[in-house]
Formats: sequence, structure tokens, C-alpha cells
Amino acid sequence: MTRYSLTVDTDVKDLRSADHLLHELAAGLDLPQDAFGCTHLVRGDRPRVVLSLSFPSEPLLRIARERLRAGGHEVTAGLPDAVGRAVIYPGVSTLTGTLTVAELLSRSAIDRVTVLGAPGRPAEDTRMVTREHVRPQWQNGELVLAAMPAVGGTLVPFEVPDPTPCCADH
Repeated sequence: MTRYSLTVDTDVKDLRSADHLLHELAAGLDLPQDAFGCTHLVRGDRPRVVLSLSFPSEPLLRIARERLRAGGHEVTAGLPDAVGRAVIYPGVSTLTGTLTVAELLSRSAIDRVTVLGAPGRPAEDTRMVTREHVRPQWQNGELVLAAMPAVGGTLVPFEVPDPTPCCADH
């Protein structure tokens, strides 16, 4: 399926703020269920997190671009890179509580789950505790969720919902 994408440049420095801004923009754009919203880390002279939005049709892209620019956002065509971290994607709202890997895959646009330090894929009946924070990343054209082992033979997404800032105890 052809996707139509744009990038929104920001001055946001952290993923939590980028997630919040992405949700805010998405709400204002009234995105369709099959849209994607991702964060992308930019390094170099001006480190920041930029946002991308992808749509199933060119008219939706055009409307979003016009609304974002009217709102004062810097918008460019295309994606900043091929490895965005998906925040908004088909099925994300259904990934709550504890699900099996099979349920997670069937309910969402996620293509596969990997477990850090484990070869192969987890069994489809393995339980995943979502913590209502499921952030897969694009890898070679697939949306892949990195998970890690947790208590009781369950898995949890690798990214935690409320990370402790670096040097929080200083």
C-alpha cells in the first residue's frame, strides 16, 4: 500500500514531550484509523525529536500539511528516516492490559515481536503486559515491537511508560 508522509520539525528534546505533541497534533487533524504517527531522533548541531505522519491517501496528506502549516509548524515532505518509533498506528488503542502475542499482532499494525537476548520469535500464546505503552519501531519496512522478559513468564514492551530521567538522583 502506498503511504503519503510528511515530517514536522520541532524543538522537542525528549520522547515523552514528542509523544504528547504528536497526540495533540493528531487530535487536531482528526486522523483516520489507518494513519501512522512516529517520532524520529535527530542528532547533530541541533539534537531534537521530529515527528512524521503517514496517510493512506494524498488528499489526507495535503489537508494535514495545510492545517499544520496554518498552525505555525514547519512541515517538509517525506520521512526523515526509515526507523521511526510508532506512537500512533492502527490498533494501538486496543493494546491494553495483558494480551497474548497473537492478540497483539492481530489487533494492530505490528508485524512481529522480538525478545531482547532471545533467538527467534516468542510463542503466540506468550502473555504480554502492555502497560498501555506499546511503541514499536520500523525495521526494514516492518513494524517491530521489542519486548523483554518479565515476572511469571510474561513479556513487557522494552520501552517503559515513565522512564527515570538520567541523573535523577543528583
